[in-house]
Amino acid sequence: MYSALCAVVVLAASPAAHPRVAVGNFFAESNSLYPRIVPMTGSDTPPEREKWLADAAKENTITTGVVEAGIRLGLDLQPVHTARAPSLGSVERASFESHVGKLIADLKRAQPPFAGVILNLHGAMVVDGFPHGDAELVHRVRTAMGPKFPIVVTHDFHANVAPEIVENSDVLITFKENPHVDTKERGIQASTIMAGILSGKLHPVQALVKPPMVFNIVYQDTFHAPLKAIVDESRRMEKMDPKILAVSFSGGYQYADVPQMGPSVIVVTDGDKDHARREAQRLSDMVWALRDRLVMRAPDAAAAVRMAQQNDKFPVVLMDTGDNVGGGSAGDGTALLDQLLQQHATGWVMTIADAQANEAAFRAGVTGTFDFMVGGKTDKMHGVPIHVRGRVKALTDGAFVETEVRHSGRRYHDMGPTAVILVEGSTRDLPNLLLLTKTPTTPYSLQQIVSNGVYPERQHILVAKGTTAPRAAYEPVAARIIEVNTPGATDVNPAHFTYRNVRRPLFGLDDNKVPTKR
Repeated sequence: MYSALCAVVVLAASPAAHPRVAVGNFFAESNSLYPRIVPMTGSDTPPEREKWLADAAKENTITTGVVEAGIRLGLDLQPVHTARAPSLGSVERASFESHVGKLIADLKRAQPPFAGVILNLHGAMVVDGFPHGDAELVHRVRTAMGPKFPIVVTHDFHANVAPEIVENSDVLITFKENPHVDTKERGIQASTIMAGILSGKLHPVQALVKPPMVFNIVYQDTFHAPLKAIVDESRRMEKMDPKILAVSFSGGYQYADVPQMGPSVIVVTDGDKDHARREAQRLSDMVWALRDRLVMRAPDAAAAVRMAQQNDKFPVVLMDTGDNVGGGSAGDGTALLDQLLQQHATGWVMTIADAQANEAAFRAGVTGTFDFMVGGKTDKMHGVPIHVRGRVKALTDGAFVETEVRHSGRRYHDMGPTAVILVEGSTRDLPNLLLLTKTPTTPYSLQQIVSNGVYPERQHILVAKGTTAPRAAYEPVAARIIEVNTPGATDVNPAHFTYRNVRRPLFGLDDNKVPTKR
């Protein structure tokens, strides 16, 4: 379907036309269950265009795909205002208002005028005062630019899609894969459809269906059963049905207490609204049919460490799901560190964000003695500080490069000054290594530890503070991956949270109240 669609667009495009298309990036995955308000930040001016194009070409992000396809299809792509916010808490209202205002000003004041906009949003932004921040942003763009202005939106797989965003956009596309290694592909799809709209060859309409459920983030792995079947079907629909332009299935984000929390299906067709509705409902019914296979089954920290030590092949990767940095956690959870020390495990590697412990290690210097209370300092959700003894093995600047396509597609990473502690109980063959950073860092790349002198294939236990996203990096070296039910802001069991705003009933929260027939 992609090749055929591209061919139609290329034949229809006029080389002299080069319609100007704005590309904006607003990113916030808001863990609103965490009682905190965080500011949205961004530069005062849009990125410089030539540098923006050059940077995009080096990575595999959503912007990379937008740029690659857009340039090929004759679009004059221009970056507009960008902004982002941390995950741990809801976005501050004043900063949201300021940055959305700058985005709209860039769109309205452009000369020559923009012919359309591609908005790369996360889909799970919660703003103080606006439960569905992404929907509010798109509503404002639609109001400012008018009903006929083409708006193509992309979302992360973990989007909580509200009907309002579908109503106010021409096309909504979400990542199909988790880990997110199809980001570039989704950007290509967005630019291809935008080019078709501007050429007059495509007239997209879309339909949204939301099955009444929430399912554990542990099961939002699209490369294995049961969700692989849904993603495979979405690809088949795009390839085999000439009326369909895009099929999206998002797993939802269970840490945002908002009315539309949960999975979504969006089908975009070329002018056939009824067909979009029927196909969206059919795929939603497939998701609903999987509900009994999405029940929480994960060991706690003590059991997981025992399982790892008893495994006959290594390394074993323990996913610290309750302290999932990418999902909006603190990065200083100590449940697994405590068990690794209590059970005298050997050959383990773990990263913890603790500014005080990091500074103590840098004061001690390489080969210096380390004796400090580590982790558990953000709040009471993530465990208590643990006494760690050892010596400082290495100090680095924390910058690293990922050359493979991994979750989100980013190439360049920087976790800041990093200390590596050789913890008591180590042997020359099986060192126990604790990496200390000042700020939380998502474990999307093995280079996070390799760049600090750690050889993952030689270790027995690797701890990754995530749930599914790290799999793209860790699966190639892992003998086994165990998702661990640890406490924290990203506790994987929705039943452990009190939801006040989600629509009810939802399977996964109210199993006995949801009709089994759809």
